[in-house]
Amino acid sequence: MEVNYRNIKVIGFDADDTLWVNETYFREAEVTFGNLLSEYETLNKLDQELFKKEIDNLPLYGYGVKAFVLSMVESALEQSNYEVSTKTIEAILNIGKDMLNKPVELLDGVEEVLEALSQKYRLIVATKGDLLDQERKLEKSGLTKYFHHIEVLSDKKEANYSKLLNHLDINPSEFLMVGNSLKSDVLPLVNIKAHAVHIPFHTTWAHEQVSEKETNGKKYKTISSLKELITLLD
Repeated sequence: MEVNYRNIKVIGFDADDTLWVNETYFREAEVTFGNLLSEYETLNKLDQELFKKEIDNLPLYGYGVKAFVLSMVESALEQSNYEVSTKTIEAILNIGKDMLNKPVELLDGVEEVLEALSQKYRLIVATKGDLLDQERKLEKSGLTKYFHHIEVLSDKKEANYSKLLNHLDINPSEFLMVGNSLKSDVLPLVNIKAHAVHIPFHTTWAHEQVSEKETNGKKYKTISSLKELITLLD
């Protein structure tokens, strides 16, 4: 499906798993959590119940590491029938602290691509998660200088993007969003008549997965790495 990018003036980038590694750390944390609670339930059951708890808590806690830690603590209490030790709760809190202190590992070619594109386009970050954590990662990344605007959204639905574009006085037809999530970074943009490029990451949170039916007939491009974006827009 051919897409014309000649009118693009502003490019938005997702942050986690588009600019730097993120989801990998959540998967590792889930394994550590499962091992901590393995005397109470099977690893598969613990994983399923933790995911359910995260989804139930989204309206209250939102996205990010802190919300994840709260869901782990609640899940640990419930799956242990409230017998989990304070030492284990402390270990769960330390999982979160370790995640928040992770170094920012840029994905291949990120700075090279941003430097090249910033010469021609206005670049922004449009990401979701915990504000303090995302600000910390952006600062550590050394990428802030390439962006005209940074927006940490509570969610990434059509209304959120429309509000952002309106606030920044950006016409949807002149905006391109780049990200790893079809659900959050691609489909909402296509639905408001903006453009989107999908760059899959090797692991995706179950909440961000979509069915083939949801993507059928939608006009967007998928590329394998950020470096291909330069060629795509050339």
